[in-house]
Amino acid sequence: MRIFTLYAGLLALASHVSGHCKNSLHSMRRMRPNTHPDIFQQLNTNPTYQYIRKNTNMNSPVIDLASKDLRCNVGATGAGTDTLPITAGSPLTFTLDQAVYHQGPVSVYMAKAPGKASDFDGSGDVWFKILDIGPKFPGGTWDLKQKYTFNLPKCITNGDYLVRIQSLAIHNPGSTPQFYISCAQVTVSGGGSSDLGPKVAIPGAFKATDPGYTANIYNGFTSYTVPGPPVASC
Repeated sequence: MRIFTLYAGLLALASHVSGHCKNSLHSMRRMRPNTHPDIFQQLNTNPTYQYIRKNTNMNSPVIDLASKDLRCNVGATGAGTDTLPITAGSPLTFTLDQAVYHQGPVSVYMAKAPGKASDFDGSGDVWFKILDIGPKFPGGTWDLKQKYTFNLPKCITNGDYLVRIQSLAIHNPGSTPQFYISCAQVTVSGGGSSDLGPKVAIPGAFKATDPGYTANIYNGFTSYTVPGPPVASC
């Protein structure tokens, strides 16, 4: 299981510590006995779940590919969640209490809300991928870190978005892969005019037959394709 923390820093205000922005959105949950941290949850200098939708799933994964919980996790809604103002192109850092524990890719998606992010349920063909972190070859080693930093696309249009981070645990080829998910709410300004894609629906973007979903990372592991659409670019 895995608890992620999301940091979202304003580019103009960010102060960097060891290469990471200090003004950051994060979603952090403390470890319970005999569990591993697996859910992204808080903003660095702000209260836990201020900008992250709080789930009711605790440290448990989502495993049903047809479930709406694949969007933002079980019980996660915009009610009571603030929306972070951020400039297009600014850095975000997702952080955990500890490094990612289970092998598998980490991906980040965005979906533009038709109105307020807090009112948006993420339904429809609205999700586009902005980041994939897969294994490195030769060796098939995974980037199991405590922090993942990236920039929002500079060209996206202004407005409210959900930013969805996903860790797909494929460490046990004999069992169902596990999705660990959190969604942040942001309001983008200073953006461009690009409508990035391809856009997919969640659920629907991941299939049980996807090679990256069924991969055996312990036997003949020489290549890997992260499930879902290709990464969008400006």
